[in-house]
Amino acid sequence: QVQLVESGGGLVQPGGSLRLSCAASGSTFKFDTMGWYRQAPGEQRELVARISSAGNTNYADSVKGRFTISRDNTVENTVYLQMNSLKPDDTAVYYCRAVHTRVYWGQGTQVTVSA
Repeated sequence: QVQLVESGGGLVQPGGSLRLSCAASGSTFKFDTMGWYRQAPGEQRELVARISSAGNTNYADSVKGRFTISRDNTVENTVYLQMNSLKPDDTAVYYCRAVHTRVYWGQGTQVTVSA
């Protein structure tokens, strides 16, 4: 059974940085697209960033220039989200999402940006 496991969340002050990781287990294939979504309390889940198997990326306007998504070149089906210049509005549960004939979701990791 394929599972996505996120790590790297936590509490950080405004202006700080965090790096999220998502690793897949149980897969025998390479995901087509991997990405990160987030959901703040009372809000809908929204796209943060995604990356295709070819390395093409898309970002939400709110994170452009601050966040960078990347895939591990040596460990298949691993994706990272480097988050810099974090703002309180970035506070949310961050979910890893991967696609290969169907959509897979991780369990989420909490990111809190607060002084």
